[in-house]
Amino acid sequence: MSHNYKFHNPSGVCFVSFAVVEWLDVFTRNEYKDILLENLSYCQKQKGMEVYAWCIMSNHMHLIFKCTNGMKPEVLLGDFKRFTSRVLVKAIQDNLQESRKEWLLAQFKKAGEKSSNVKHYQFWRHDNKPIELWSNKVIDEKINYIHNNPVEEGLVFNPEDYVYSSARDYSGEQGMLEGVVVIR
Repeated sequence: MSHNYKFHNPSGVCFVSFAVVEWLDVFTRNEYKDILLENLSYCQKQKGMEVYAWCIMSNHMHLIFKCTNGMKPEVLLGDFKRFTSRVLVKAIQDNLQESRKEWLLAQFKKAGEKSSNVKHYQFWRHDNKPIELWSNKVIDEKINYIHNNPVEEGLVFNPEDYVYSSARDYSGEQGMLEGVVVIR
């Protein structure tokens, strides 16, 4: 397992960001973002992932989470990334509307050839630096950072207007992912 996946407190609240190889803009299509949401929901219900905040951008994702069932966070995150990698590559392969299909698959294959632990396609970058959130102040800072990411990118004027994040949950509305634990 990569040294980049070291979580020092397995029961702590963690902030992680992970990106598509070469920072490719894969999540410009909602069906690909929906795959991430479906798998986050599965991890919540079946693997004990407690989600506090999340945001899916065009080429990366931010997540604040905690493991509640004794599973190590690096194992849970690794499972999530491995599974979504396979499902997303397959979705791209099967998508008749994907004009960038051959190019994207070639980029994933090229990245996979550079990695000793990838057999075919590498979807996610391997670098991941989990940050343990040790105080309410730091948690608030990271939640604000996550929710303001689409605003900083010029996608929306208000964080809660971006539907592929937990900002709606924090504004009192129901977001796209059920079961987000709102910290107030």
